[in-house]
Amino acid sequence: MPQPNDHRLFAVILGTNEIASAIGLQLVRANYCVVMSHDPDPPVIRRKMAFHDALFTDTARLEDVVAERVDDGVQVYQALRRPGRILVTWLGLLDLLPVRHIDLLIDARLQKRRITPDLRRLARLAIGLGPGFSSNSNCDVAVETRPGKIGLVTDACWTDAADGVASSLGDVGAERFVYSPFAGRWHTPVEIGTRVYRDLVLGHLSGVPVLAPRDGILRGIVRDGSEVPAGVKLLEIDPRGRDAQWTGTDLRGRAIASATAAAVRFRTARRITQRDPA
Repeated sequence: MPQPNDHRLFAVILGTNEIASAIGLQLVRANYCVVMSHDPDPPVIRRKMAFHDALFTDTARLEDVVAERVDDGVQVYQALRRPGRILVTWLGLLDLLPVRHIDLLIDARLQKRRITPDLRRLARLAIGLGPGFSSNSNCDVAVETRPGKIGLVTDACWTDAADGVASSLGDVGAERFVYSPFAGRWHTPVEIGTRVYRDLVLGHLSGVPVLAPRDGILRGIVRDGSEVPAGVKLLEIDPRGRDAQWTGTDLRGRAIASATAAAVRFRTARRITQRDPA
């Protein structure tokens, strides 16, 4: 029997990227109603590994879950009456706070160089992912996303700052990406999953051609027609040949999602123990 609005677990994830989406999968399978709130900075490039495109196509499938777009708080409130699902929205956190008290708030935007907000007291449990979070300062739980420390839940200290070093994929690091040299409007006719070759024109940033940095499979690319700031990733090439992956969740996303879900379970169990000691 469906739970009433007051009892359905309500999670808000800030971000619609592949990490946010992997976490959303874990939570919806735990019967949460999950709302993913879009933030344009940084742009999402691994769109076939995320629910992001539901913002434009009304629905998006990742593995066995279909997410749907919602445009106002009433739709979110109504969704709380139904079985756990994933909703994707342009609404920001300030728009979602009045819907109902949030059980779980996760900042998965991975904004490496922006000031992170204080999420405490905005939800029963607030989790920050990646640089700029501390459980003593702006969240209840901070989770590392840096290679070598992925999924490590930090206690009291700050998560590692961004070091500008890209993780490796098939022994290839930052050279598999192309970054925007300036702010502008991005246009591309090329679809994710396409085999591309070095120096092939993959799109134009305000009329300036952008070339493939190497041979491989197009793993991610900013959506056509997007406005992008300077210094963000425009596209990514997977150099691994037959082992290339551009759909579904990847190992990194699953590891971060599993660590986040484990932190939620631990904090929930501790809260119950403190409330009802043996």
